[in-house]
Amino acid sequence: MASGGHARSGPQKQEGSARADAAGYKLTELPAEGYDGPVPDWPLVPAASDVEQTYWERAWRTPQACIWSRQEWRWLVPDVARWVRLAVRCDAPDAPATLLARLPTAKDDVGMTPAGLARMGGKIKVDEVGEKRTERAEPQPKRARRLRDVSAG
Repeated sequence: MASGGHARSGPQKQEGSARADAAGYKLTELPAEGYDGPVPDWPLVPAASDVEQTYWERAWRTPQACIWSRQEWRWLVPDVARWVRLAVRCDAPDAPATLLARLPTAKDDVGMTPAGLARMGGKIKVDEVGEKRTERAEPQPKRARRLRDVSAG
C-alpha cells in the first residue's frame, strides 16, 4: 500500500542540505518587520466584525503577508480571512472543541507556523544586527574586585 501523497507526508526539505541544494530549494527571506503594503478589503460574506477587522489588519502586517500578496495565483486572501474568522471564534470562552481542533491546521495552511511558512517557500529574515544591538543594550555585570588596597592596612 502506498503512503503519503499530500503536502505534509515525509520529511520536510531542509534548506542548505545536499538534497535541497541539488534540487535548487531555497526559501525566500521575508522582512522581520512585516508587510507594509496595502491591506486588501475583507473578501468574505458576511462583512467582517470589528474584532475580525482588527485581526485582519494585524495579520496583514506580519512577514507572512509578503507571501500572501505575491502569490495571488494561490488565492490565499480568502483562506487568510477564513483563518482570521476561525481565530476570532476560537478566542471566545465558550468556543467548541471542534473549532479549536481546526485552528492549528488553518494556521499552518496560511503560513503562520514555521512549517507552513516553509511549505509556502518563505522564512523570516533574522535581524542579526538587531540581536547584537539588544545584547549590548543590556547592562554588563560588574566584575568583582580582585585586589585589595594594601595601603590601608
